[in-house]
Formats: sequence, structure tokens, C-alpha cells
Amino acid sequence: MPSLLRRALAPAAVRHALLRWTVLALAVVLWQLAARAHGSVYFPPPAEIARHAGDLWFSGPVQHVFLTDAAVADVLPSLGRMATGFALAAVAGVALGVAVGRSRRAYGLCNPVLQFARAVPPPALVPVFVVIFDFGTPMQIASIVFSAVWPVLINTAEGARDTDPLRLEVAAVLRLTPAERLRFLILPSALPRIFAGLRLSLSLSLILMVFSELLPGTANGIGFTLTDAQSRSDLLTVWAALALLGALGYLLNTGLLAVEKRLVGRGRSTTV
Repeated sequence: MPSLLRRALAPAAVRHALLRWTVLALAVVLWQLAARAHGSVYFPPPAEIARHAGDLWFSGPVQHVFLTDAAVADVLPSLGRMATGFALAAVAGVALGVAVGRSRRAYGLCNPVLQFARAVPPPALVPVFVVIFDFGTPMQIASIVFSAVWPVLINTAEGARDTDPLRLEVAAVLRLTPAERLRFLILPSALPRIFAGLRLSLSLSLILMVFSELLPGTANGIGFTLTDAQSRSDLLTVWAALALLGALGYLLNTGLLAVEKRLVGRGRSTTV
């Protein structure tokens, strides 16, 4: 039965994917036609943007995976900072979230602080980290971690609190150790909420990565490319950087969704 059900759902999934890509293709075609008709230098056609992005970042040798020197100098450092900040925020958020969520007293005491910290706009914290760390990679990573940790922490705490009490009682009867309860009960129960927080955290990490690279003192990165191209009135590079950020956000979110569906299950995956 499961195999038959998968076969029955497969055409619907294919049709849904084709519809999404068709809508995207139509949007790009309309943009292309409108830009050609208008002829404004401020809104170049997407074909020119894609060609410029390819020449700028993806026309390198095969042994370098087609990456140019500009991609190695600007794109890879940005991805490294974002990945480091996101990974640290994810580990700290899950660990602290489980600890806070499993203690009613700790949750009651920490919840107002967590809600306050989550409400602070992330870009507003960057000047604070500039004062603490000065300009550079440590400041950029610290700003990403501090802003991206709250969605993971709060969602993990909520997921840990929602663990079925009956299952915890059964675990107590079976004399499971705390580590076994964490592995077999708490974390599986909290996984949907954890991934909801991770997806929000991933978006914040990308935003903070770009914002921190817009500040003076930055020597590389996608954000630096944006400000440098703007100062030189290189509008094609500005649009190419924006398109690259959109593509990176989509690819990273799609990858995280694939991991979520594998670990949590298609029927329970989050839609945040």
C-alpha cells in the first residue's frame, strides 16, 4: 500500500513542481519583455544579469568547479561566515532550548527574556558588536549567532515542553536514562518545531551576513560587492549580487527542507 500511494501521489507532485517552475519562468519572461521595452539602465533584463553573473562568478576553470577568482574572494567567504554563524546558533539554540523547555521553572523565568531578545531587530545589534569586537570576521559571526539563535532556542523549548507526558511516564517505568529519554522521546517530539526555528534562523543568518558586510572596514563578501558596485555605479553587478542572494536563499532553504522531510517525515514537516 505505501508504494501504491507513493505512485499515486508522484504525478501530483510532478504537476505541482512544473506549475511552480512555469510561474517562475513566466515572471522572468515578463520581466525580460518589460525591461527590453522600457530600456532603462536601472532595470536591466534578467538575461543580461544572468550573463554578467556567469562571467563574474561562474566562468572559471573546471578544476575550480567553474568558480572565478571573484567568487573565491567574495562569495565563499560570505558563505563561510554564514555557515559558521548558523551552525553555532543551531547547536546553542537546540542545547539551551532543550534545557529550558524541560524545566517548567526555568521556562517561566527565561521566557520574558527570550521574547524580549527575539523582538529586537537583528540589524540594530550590529553596532553593539562593532564596539565589542571591532570590524572583522569575529564581529560578523557574533552578530549572526546572537540574532539567529533565538528562533531555534524558543522553538526547541516549545517543542520539548510539548513532549507527550504519557510517553515520559512510560520511559520512567522502563527506567530509561536521561540520555535515552532525550534521544528517543524529547528530540523526536521537538524535531518539527526545531526545524521551524532552523528555517527562520537560516533566513536571519543570510540577512545578517549581508548587513554586516555592508559596514565600513569589510574587505570582501557579497555585501562588500554590493556597496563597491554601487559606489562605481555598476548596476549590473548590483543586480547580479541581488539575484545571487535570492538563489542562495532558495537553495539553502530547499536543502534544509529536504533534510527535514528525511528526519521528520513528509506529513509532519513544517511550512513556516
